[in-house]
Amino acid sequence: MILDSLSKLYVHELKDLYSAETQLLAALPKMEAAATNDDLKKCFADHLSETKTHAKRLESIFADLDFEPGGHKCVAMAGLIEEGEGLINSDIEPHVLDAGLIAAAQRVEHYEMAGYGTARAYADKLGNHDAAEVLQLTLNEEGLANQKLTRLAERKINFLALRSIQ
Repeated sequence: MILDSLSKLYVHELKDLYSAETQLLAALPKMEAAATNDDLKKCFADHLSETKTHAKRLESIFADLDFEPGGHKCVAMAGLIEEGEGLINSDIEPHVLDAGLIAAAQRVEHYEMAGYGTARAYADKLGNHDAAEVLQLTLNEEGLANQKLTRLAERKINFLALRSIQ
């Protein structure tokens, strides 16, 4: 698709988000399995459920467009996931791994927040206010997921990782 209009750029952004969400659906169970802290495992499990909802929301937005959600790969998300998998596959102390998994997850959340904010702004500018509301809802949820990770890191995980220093 030639990106010669804001509406096509909007579709491109939505496709990128959909690809990111579908890649994350495969990555989150691996992150949950690798985590050693039960609270962190729960964060990943909860976010998996939210991610399924986010993908369905994007599918509902695409239902009102003349485009399908697939056909695009979000290279940025692939890179973020690859970094997280590298951490999982490395020789790392378990509490330090948990801290690293939070960092990896927060990179993903920040990427998603940027994408959803941009898509919401495009939808609003294009007069697609219903889609803008849906995108804002997801943006809010991504922000809350990031806040949960921050609280968990600052109140528990980073202290455990700090004690791991030998």
